[in-house]
Amino acid sequence: MIQPLAYIHPDAKIAHNAVIEPFAIIHKDVEIGEGTWIGSHAVINEGARIGKNCRIYPGGVISAIPQDLKFKGEYTLTFVGDNTTIREYATVSRGTEEHRRTEIGSDCLIMAYAHVAHDCRIGDHCIIGNTVQMAGHVHLGDWAIISAFSAVHQFAKIGIHAFISGGSLVRKDVPPFSKAAREPLTYAGINSVGLRRRGYTNEQINQIQEIYRYIYLRGLNNAEALTRIDLELPPSDERDEIVNFIRNSERGIMKGPSGREVGE
Repeated sequence: MIQPLAYIHPDAKIAHNAVIEPFAIIHKDVEIGEGTWIGSHAVINEGARIGKNCRIYPGGVISAIPQDLKFKGEYTLTFVGDNTTIREYATVSRGTEEHRRTEIGSDCLIMAYAHVAHDCRIGDHCIIGNTVQMAGHVHLGDWAIISAFSAVHQFAKIGIHAFISGGSLVRKDVPPFSKAAREPLTYAGINSVGLRRRGYTNEQINQIQEIYRYIYLRGLNNAEALTRIDLELPPSDERDEIVNFIRNSERGIMKGPSGREVGE
């Protein structure tokens, strides 16, 4: 259902049962899936690919031109997965030449006034709190949560099932399954509450805790900790996820609870 007071470019592709409310603006080269609702005064710009059963609330701006001085008008896209909700006045920029797309997964919640910059990649089931500001090229793993008023530095990576407390400044990578808090951002344990909610067993949670004891609590540097984890702890998907994340980190990971940089 398209309200007569909405503006729809004739080249836009909109599913027959999508709902476009009055005063919404849908530009050319936009695709909107079945069952999706676009609220009044939302703006869906060129290159947006919005999945099924999404909800874009009033004032949301999707696939805006990147806030990047290197952007020269190249053709890029924005993908929003199925069942994702984007609340009031949140903004999502499309990609730049480097990656050519910004991606938000399925079943995500992007709360009011949040900003997702160009070339970000957000996994499935993620929650981004009110006014969270994400710079370009940020990667967010599945089930990660960033609480309100946080800011994430460009190129930072946040692992699966990680939890970042409100008001955080994320300058370093945040490993999988962990909690991050304080200033400067510091390891604050593992996200055991979230893991239990998602069906992780006590055995899995205990192993994750033991892995992080090697990384943060035994006075080992990064290379020593990872080597001993490989040698001394049993293999598992969780162990491999953590070890590979840290080995591939380009920015380095957040500090330990003593304030020591991991890797020193």
